[in-house]
Amino acid sequence: QVQLVESGGGLVQAGGSLRLSCLASGRTLSDYAMAWFRQAHGKEREFVARISRSGGNTYYEDSVKGRFIISRDNAKNTVYLQMNSLKPEDTAVYSCAAQPSGAPTYDYWGQGTQVTVSS
Repeated sequence: QVQLVESGGGLVQAGGSLRLSCLASGRTLSDYAMAWFRQAHGKEREFVARISRSGGNTYYEDSVKGRFIISRDNAKNTVYLQMNSLKPEDTAVYSCAAQPSGAPTYDYWGQGTQVTVSS
């Protein structure tokens, strides 16, 4: 199985940028489609972005389209989430998740990293 560790969260002013990283260990990252999710305090976890195993296909939740970019470097076993033009409503714990090839669900999750956007 794969272990995932996120980093890069922090406090930023509205309009600022952050880049989150998700480092995988234990298995080759290219075996997995990867995604970022977020969960704001008191709310349900929601999908943010997804990237295919090769990196050739990406998908975004509507509210982050044009502001966030998901990417991956399989040689470094790392997935990234570049977040630009941040808004206070982007404040949440961001987690990365791995979906094995052929599996219907994301089977592996990181512990999350806090992103706080001040107005």
